[in-house]
Amino acid sequence: MFSPEIREAIASAYAAMTLWEVAAVVLALTYLLLAMRENILCWYAAFASTAIYLFLFWDVSLLMESALQIFYLVIAVYGWWQWRHRNREGEKLHIHRWSAAMHLYAFAGVGVLTLIFGYVLDNYTSAALPYLDSFTTWGAVVTTYMVTRKVLENWLYWIVIDGAAIYLYIDRGMYLTALLFLLYVVLVIIGFFQWYALYRQQQSEPEQPVAV
Repeated sequence: MFSPEIREAIASAYAAMTLWEVAAVVLALTYLLLAMRENILCWYAAFASTAIYLFLFWDVSLLMESALQIFYLVIAVYGWWQWRHRNREGEKLHIHRWSAAMHLYAFAGVGVLTLIFGYVLDNYTSAALPYLDSFTTWGAVVTTYMVTRKVLENWLYWIVIDGAAIYLYIDRGMYLTALLFLLYVVLVIIGFFQWYALYRQQQSEPEQPVAV
């Protein structure tokens, strides 16, 4: 499946992993598996994994990646709060779908931010694949917010974002991370069907108002 060079690179990357890296990866997978089951404990795993990655990225001078983890820490708390508490109508937050207009706003927002930050990175830094890097970053920001609001289509967004990230990591020689994101793609496909089944079940119950 892989060339000897890629297999050797994967083995080297695996051997170089620290216990903290292993913990961060395990917690990240735990978050995803719990989120698939609509289990609020996913946000605890997300917070712990993100906190570890914040220091790991800082330690290797990936300052922007480290700064992004601060956002993920905040969104983990926000997601926990949204899933735990009721909305303004007094109802529990249910899985719901965005309108076509909301998706267009999301696409447009990610597209504009990708172009702006991609241009800045391309012209003022030595960043590799600046536009793709910007797309995966801002796409992840928007899609993580969708998870906090239990928007069904978040899983479809993740398929695209994680798929793009696989190419990004392979290009940078991060083969182990690329394999991890390949696993993510498989899991998010499963996650979509699990949430869709829950969504259909909730739709058969008495209608509940949900704030967007």
